[in-house]
Amino acid sequence: MDRVVEAGMPGMTSMILILVAVLLLFGGKKIPELMKGLGKGIKEFKDASAKPEEETEESKEKKS
Repeated sequence: MDRVVEAGMPGMTSMILILVAVLLLFGGKKIPELMKGLGKGIKEFKDASAKPEEETEESKEKKS
């Protein structure tokens, strides 16, 4: 009962079970395609989240 439960990150056993489940669901050939799509999605999200910052900087420069 002295064990502290970490709520943030899953343990190594959980990660292995998740990876096995993904492998069983999608198969070995489909996983690279999924990761490529995930990478593109993350890149687009980063680009879209950086765009409002650029727009606010431009509007500040116009006001000055």
